[in-house]
Amino acid sequence: MSNRRVGVIGAGPGGLAAAMLLASAGADVTVHERLPEVGGRSGTVVADAPTGRYKFDIGPTFFLYPQILEEIFQAAGSRLADHVDLIRLDPQYRLVFEAGGQIDATPDPTRMAAELARFSPDDAKALPRFMADNRAKLIAFRPVLQSPFNSFRDLLDPQVIKALAWLRPTKSVDGDLSGYFSDERVRLAFSFQSKYLGMSPFRCPSLFTILSFMEYEFGVWHPRGGTGAVMEAMAKVAERMGVRIRRDEPVDAMRFAGRRATGVSAGGQEHAYDAVVVNADFSHAMRALVPDRLRRRWTDRKLDGKKLSCSTFMLYLGIEGDIPALPHHTIYLSEDYKRNVAEIESGHLPPTDPSFYVQNACLTDDTLAPPGHSTLYVLVPVGHNVDGGVDWAVEAPRYRELALDRLARIGIPDIRNRIRFEKIMTPAGWETDMHIHRGATFNLAHSLGQMLHLRPRNRFEDLDGVYLVGGGTHPGSGLPVIFESARITSRLMAEDLGLRPTWTTQLPMARSEADLVAAQ
Repeated sequence: MSNRRVGVIGAGPGGLAAAMLLASAGADVTVHERLPEVGGRSGTVVADAPTGRYKFDIGPTFFLYPQILEEIFQAAGSRLADHVDLIRLDPQYRLVFEAGGQIDATPDPTRMAAELARFSPDDAKALPRFMADNRAKLIAFRPVLQSPFNSFRDLLDPQVIKALAWLRPTKSVDGDLSGYFSDERVRLAFSFQSKYLGMSPFRCPSLFTILSFMEYEFGVWHPRGGTGAVMEAMAKVAERMGVRIRRDEPVDAMRFAGRRATGVSAGGQEHAYDAVVVNADFSHAMRALVPDRLRRRWTDRKLDGKKLSCSTFMLYLGIEGDIPALPHHTIYLSEDYKRNVAEIESGHLPPTDPSFYVQNACLTDDTLAPPGHSTLYVLVPVGHNVDGGVDWAVEAPRYRELALDRLARIGIPDIRNRIRFEKIMTPAGWETDMHIHRGATFNLAHSLGQMLHLRPRNRFEDLDGVYLVGGGTHPGSGLPVIFESARITSRLMAEDLGLRPTWTTQLPMARSEADLVAAQ
């Protein structure tokens, strides 16, 4: 092991991946985690009720693009399949439209075309063209997704210039999809994924049509035991490599000599490090751990002016019995979707006729609830906390009733008398309990003015010896992208500390890149 000592603040997915990679490069790594368990917002709610134990994912439930995580496990001398049982879902999810109709989204091209044909035969015919174009877009953006952007000069790289031609800056995701699909409901089927970034499809940059493409190309997966089980597996592998994970130990402050980080204060002790990785929520961590006078680009005042993602209102429900007719994932899209997202963006009132998402995970995984019981995870996108906005202490009970009423729209009319455990999480809870700035669960918004070099950089530009991983840095939010941020950041740190990384950074494809190009 190297004499290079690295501290990681936060055992979320990015922090755990960075710990694994840096340990594989020979660093002496310590992770400080505020909570008793690892995972952060990708961890697990464990509830011991009179009826037995229920387990829920706290946040992400769609597990996408596991190839990147497979490569991280390989770099750590392990195999993801030895630690996590991944189940590919088909249908991937059900989309129910308040405007009428539903789609059981499937990775099978013939069946998916038949689903779309019930809305528009022409839209069904456009599906192969959409897939082919987005294969090419993903290939073009490969260097963008895998490279750090340390300044605007990185935009001048020939590969980046080639990729930016696909960006179509004047178009949103919905606008780009209008070139393929005429039916508004079909466009929603391929654009609701912008909510993974906490954004509206009518504002989200057109680049992110690749999100829905990736679901159909690479699959939607469920890890047995939930996403939190993946985090526990990462922690287990990291600890076997010698990484120290200090749970239930919040970092009180970062220590500096001038602008250079020299360590952290945590658990009543001073810990000296050669470099520090920040995996905590970016906006919260900067305010809580770094004096404002040390920050030039990302001062408190400038942070106040940045655009944030939406938040979520959550119900974690342990219920008696099961709901076999409800798929593993169901997304209900309100009829006036534009009004719905406008209400979310304003943040001053919760949406009146909200869209929502339900995970019925026990249909696939019976380890999450006691025998004869099930778990339901209900997510309603809402605005992040704003000054003069929603008082969730007052609003939460009413909104709970609204959410339970809305479940009747997907065939669950009798849910109240079946609830045996219940936990509510509001934007206020995300902010106070999970230390997420203004409860914006998807971090800084992914607008064009907050992407690439305009996002907080992996090698943090305001401080020396500080590196960022997670949704608040490049490339952005979503588990596969967060894992990629860990690879970018770990490579930069390894170079700076004179370590020798054992991993390569290759964006994996379902088929070889040559086959993908030939498929155009």
